[in-house]
Amino acid sequence: MPETISDPTADAHRARNADTFLYSPIEARESGHLAVEAPHAIYWEESGAAGGLPVVFLHGGPGSGTSPRHRRFFDPALWRIVLHDQRGAGRSTPFAELSGNTTQALVADIERLREARGIDRWVVFGGSWGSTLALAYAQAHPDRCLGVIVRGIFLGEDAEVDWFMHGLRTLAPEAWRDFSEFLPQAERGDLLGSYMRRLNDPDPAVNGPAAIAWGLYESRSSSLYPNPDLVAEMTGDDKALAISRIEAAYFVARLFLAPGQLLAGVPAIRHLPATIVQGRYDLLCPLEVADRLHRAWPEAEYVVVPDAGHSAFEPSIARELVAATDRMAAKLRS
Repeated sequence: MPETISDPTADAHRARNADTFLYSPIEARESGHLAVEAPHAIYWEESGAAGGLPVVFLHGGPGSGTSPRHRRFFDPALWRIVLHDQRGAGRSTPFAELSGNTTQALVADIERLREARGIDRWVVFGGSWGSTLALAYAQAHPDRCLGVIVRGIFLGEDAEVDWFMHGLRTLAPEAWRDFSEFLPQAERGDLLGSYMRRLNDPDPAVNGPAAIAWGLYESRSSSLYPNPDLVAEMTGDDKALAISRIEAAYFVARLFLAPGQLLAGVPAIRHLPATIVQGRYDLLCPLEVADRLHRAWPEAEYVVVPDAGHSAFEPSIARELVAATDRMAAKLRS
């Protein structure tokens, strides 16, 4: 399908609150923990219509976890909404744990969760790292997918990791300078390795400040407009260590993916209905990456949002994600 350039109305363009476009808050109907591979147990929850179209929400990071706000991308009268926190993230246990924490393990966990919830097939929805995981899962289990919705595309390739660690200084020099200069001069030659060592130090006096510095760097680069709430969320004690430690470990392991793996695997899922939503001014996951995915998957709807960066809760991104889930529901119910 051809590229779509999102054309917001004047009011939507001026809006600065994603709540304008999200569905109303809802409570979870069921929740629990699913034991997967020791020592991990992953938190899961269901909301929306018990008999609705199943959808699994895959959060970013890796390590960021889910929040009640993530339920609101979906019409609760139409969707059976399944959220879960990946290994080491959110309410999953143990917190910020790296052992057994790989892309392949997370894909297997999604499949275990599908089986445990008695779901035959579902739509896979993910943004940022969640888009990576969504593509990896769909390619491993295309027969279990009804469709795919991805946002803020990250393919997990070396150039994307290098962009995060170094390239961002061309567009966010202040944030990158604070990120790099958190480290002593002698450690700045290997930013990723130096952060990895500090984040895995058992002493909270060492890993805590490093986690906050990492979270501050990422959150300052996540939205087109300054978002102090996002900065506070990603630098809080309940999230910063999981995000930074798990992200750094995945970056060191090159996301546990072979070079070019996800683009090479697109033919296995090209038959599925899909939407790609991308902010034109996404600093963390540049537009060029989404463009490459769309060229490999021309059948997918491709929505470039002209007034947004990376965060799913940028107003225009939220609007387009809700529109995408509405379109997907209409297509699957027709």
